[in-house]
Amino acid sequence: MEKIIIGYIIIINLATLLMFGLDKWKAKHNKWRIPEATLLILSAVGGSIGALCGMKLFHHKTKHKKFYIGVPVILLLQIAVITYYLLQIHAL
Repeated sequence: MEKIIIGYIIIINLATLLMFGLDKWKAKHNKWRIPEATLLILSAVGGSIGALCGMKLFHHKTKHKKFYIGVPVILLLQIAVITYYLLQIHAL
């Protein structure tokens, strides 16, 4: 089960990073954009590290409050949930 979770985290973060890069490319080329809600949902379902990397690497969404505050908050919440879960497992 741990391998599945680790695989999921890697895949969702890579996908989120690529989506940030793709959206930045689309912004520069006046193409149809990826909705902000989609980028935030990807962050919320486990891709927050990929989102932060994408923001930094592509200089994308760095001036939008919901991203420069929201994505780190999502990451902190995910860390808190994982920590709680791991503490519960080890308490058994």
